[in-house]
Amino acid sequence: MPLSPNHRRDKSPTLPISKKLLKLVGKTNAEFKLIGEGDKVLVGLSGGKDSLALVHLLKHIQRHAPFSFEFEACTVKYGMPDEHYTTLTQHCKQYGIKHTVYDTNIFEISHDAIRENSSFCSYFSRMRRGALYSFAQEGGFTKVALGHHFDDTVESFFMNMFYNGSLRALAPIYKTSRGFHLIRPMIQVRESQLRGFVEDNHLSVIGDEACPAMLKDVKMPHARAATKAWLAEMEGEKKDLFKMLRASFKHIHDDTFLDPTRWDRDDLEAKSDALGVDTL
Repeated sequence: MPLSPNHRRDKSPTLPISKKLLKLVGKTNAEFKLIGEGDKVLVGLSGGKDSLALVHLLKHIQRHAPFSFEFEACTVKYGMPDEHYTTLTQHCKQYGIKHTVYDTNIFEISHDAIRENSSFCSYFSRMRRGALYSFAQEGGFTKVALGHHFDDTVESFFMNMFYNGSLRALAPIYKTSRGFHLIRPMIQVRESQLRGFVEDNHLSVIGDEACPAMLKDVKMPHARAATKAWLAEMEGEKKDLFKMLRASFKHIHDDTFLDPTRWDRDDLEAKSDALGVDTL
């Protein structure tokens, strides 16, 4: 049953968003069928530029799309000393965005839970995602939206290649083990576009200071920063780099890699039959 279109009568203020950004997110939603009629979407809102842009983009889509859906934002509170989200809460209230600060004890249990030589950032990221999933499950959400952009997926692709020996990126949508879908509505948007949105609207953002790892006396991870710097250097030499990478991500010839399970080898099947060999 379609939702009541009360959001179309919402009189809360909105922020200006460039037509190019709106068009790209709208195209992504249509191309990958991310949000549709009757969906209930939870947005992970850290207060950084990416998640802030996402809630305002969804607010615009909600008002103008030819389908009805609900969305609200959730900020996971780690339980750190002096951890406050008052400004973020007030911002959401000002723009008519339903927002919840979800209390957890992630910081407390991290003292004993993190293994030696493991990544603090990875740990807190996993725990934050788990808390967000729990909130989504409790609230009956059909989708969880994250603010990853195209720079994120390109960086992840090369990090997986260089550090993990695998070809893997960030999917626009996938079904989680909890039963709902995770979506990335800004997966084709450049980071510079989101930075421009925040700067143009003079938004106050939350940065790395909100990460619990900043309170730990450990060496910070360098892989993503190094990969980002490497890509920036290459883009400086080849301005169409990310345009070609986007095209590459949509034209995958996976049978050309060194993975026999992806090949079409009817010649082997024919030889096996001729020799009477059981290929199983």
